[in-house]
Amino acid sequence: MRIGIPKEIKNNEFRVGLTPESVAELVASGHSVVVESGAGLGIGAEDAAYEAEGAEILATAEAVFEAAEMIVKVKEPQPEERARLRPDHLLFTYLHLAPDPAQTEDLVKSGATCIAYETVTDAAGGLPLLKPMSQVAGRLSIQAGATALEKAHGGRGVLLGGVPGVAPAKVVVIGGGVVGFNAARMAVGLGADVTILDRSLPTLERLELHYGSSARCLYATQAGLAKEVAEADLVIGAVLVPGAAAPKLVTRDMLSTMQPGAVLVDVAIDQGGCFETSHATTHAEPTYEVDGIVHYCVANMPGAVARTSTYALNAATLPFAKALADKGWKQALKDDAHLRAGLNVWDGKITNVAVGAALGLDAISPEEALG
Repeated sequence: MRIGIPKEIKNNEFRVGLTPESVAELVASGHSVVVESGAGLGIGAEDAAYEAEGAEILATAEAVFEAAEMIVKVKEPQPEERARLRPDHLLFTYLHLAPDPAQTEDLVKSGATCIAYETVTDAAGGLPLLKPMSQVAGRLSIQAGATALEKAHGGRGVLLGGVPGVAPAKVVVIGGGVVGFNAARMAVGLGADVTILDRSLPTLERLELHYGSSARCLYATQAGLAKEVAEADLVIGAVLVPGAAAPKLVTRDMLSTMQPGAVLVDVAIDQGGCFETSHATTHAEPTYEVDGIVHYCVANMPGAVARTSTYALNAATLPFAKALADKGWKQALKDDAHLRAGLNVWDGKITNVAVGAALGLDAISPEEALG
């Protein structure tokens, strides 16, 4: 199969779909790889590094899309990229379609086969291609929140860990999944006063066993959530409903109960955000204020640490990319129910029920698509 790697063009996105090492694996399996010139510069990979592993360097994204059968990316295709997709293309990347009707419409119109990293599953019920970026985003959320809390960035002027004689910041993490676990880990490590809210008792038990007395693990009632948010210096939104839009858990009315200069970090923004007042921002302008509360809602947080993120992502995606290339997408999906769950768009149809429900559109199952 001929595999194409275009340069990512989303604002301040420095990751790349495949590393030179991943290219070497695919070339060794008999596939050809074309890479847009400069695609790997954000992770320190020069064109020569890709050429050394057997890739062909092409001058433009147009040339890559024209030459390739499978497009491997990181972020959802931007409008100009979607215009280049053809019915014979296989797209393998993050999509996050539920809050993005424009992208969904374009992908449906393209006729391309689109497999989303974020809905591929595993035997344990997890999301193995979302997990590494959730780990990165969870850890980054505390760094970003700590910076936003600084007075120069509009925050309350609070140090997360405090100092002797001064109380630490109160950090509230909403959601105890991969993002929440990693956010709590960083906040606890910095000495913050940490509370984690979740509605899954097994999750709360797991968190309590891990953190012990270092963090409070509470069942997330509406009243309890409102109380914790009102007292927080930093709130991390870490809620995920696979494939669907995130629920709006923190309302605008709650902002009036918070301390001026408190910070909200919405890691769920790719799925529409879990704060009512959230809208996507970029690394160029990461924050904004609503009612005196600082919001950090960057939609591609892991792009800030592009090298770490790309290598972590490739470790998870490469086996699936190789299966798609080795077998062809239809056979690969027939053979692997977990990869099959990643099929979101095919032949002008939505093939993920949660995406269809979120957008109010008809959808078929991947099994129906495969016949």
